Amino acid sequence: MPPIEVILANPRGFCAGVERAIAVVERAIEKFGAPIYVRHEVVHNKFVCDDLRAKGAIFIEDLNVVPSGQTVIFSAHGVAKSVRHEAEQRGLKVFDATCPLVTKVHKQVARMHKKGVGIVMIGHKGHPEVEGTMGQSEEGMYLVETVDDVWHLPVAPGTRLACVTQTTLSVDDARQVVGALKQRFPDIVTPRGDDICYATQNRQDAVKTLAERSELIIVVGSKSSSNSNRLREVAELRGAVAHLIDEAGQIDPAWLRNIHRVGVTAGASAPEILVQRVIDKLTQGQPEKAVQLEGVEENVTFALPRELQK
Repeated sequence: MPPIEVILANPRGFCAGVERAIAVVERAIEKFGAPIYVRHEVVHNKFVCDDLRAKGAIFIEDLNVVPSGQTVIFSAHGVAKSVRHEAEQRGLKVFDATCPLVTKVHKQVARMHKKGVGIVMIGHKGHPEVEGTMGQSEEGMYLVETVDDVWHLPVAPGTRLACVTQTTLSVDDARQVVGALKQRFPDIVTPRGDDICYATQNRQDAVKTLAERSELIIVVGSKSSSNSNRLREVAELRGAVAHLIDEAGQIDPAWLRNIHRVGVTAGASAPEILVQRVIDKLTQGQPEKAVQLEGVEENVTFALPRELQK
């Protein structure tokens, strides 16, 4: 395979919420020693989670397996109120790695619930962020994924409604669903600002530009990562052939036949080291063949829990 010209999306890879979540786990291990229990994979990336396992993290789905008095960390995706209550009842020491942008959505749900407003959430059924947000209220919550779902919502006439979205959705898809909600429920309250996070928006905008300049797009990220899957979908909707891979070894040489220019991006939970390995494979160790596009500069940071700050 001859060296290939690589065009890099900008921005790509880790967002501030992911960096914070990983740091919470690492600092907890440093301070309290292994093992540290983490409810659900702290972020959806195999490489990151395998690295944290090697350092002493144990990923679990049920708090019942955590021994009494141990430390548990909630993943970046957030948890339902019932999970927080269970941890409190069991006397577990909790550190919350929930992305602050997800927490913002949880607070929106709580405010609306106090006002007696029903909440329609736009998101993917079964995703942990959706389960966490839906779990902020025991009643008056509705989930839709598509425009079609909107027309089948079992909402009683006269019900006051507001909507929130999963933070890692396709910006364009979410806009269509919000439009359908407004059409069916003209008085529905929509978020003043997008619930979809800045990093998701920026990476989707960058991949749209990448699709215009590339013959093929490779998205670095795990299949369990919602925002990584959305990047692949956005690229395909722009007419590009796109593949989602965990690491460079998954690149199929057949994809690259008669291809001279490949665009590379990475989901918000994928570390830059994996991108560099993809670049090395495509350029055969000639990094000068990789060019980064201009893009939005991200300088967002989120503070760690006080007890874990150095």
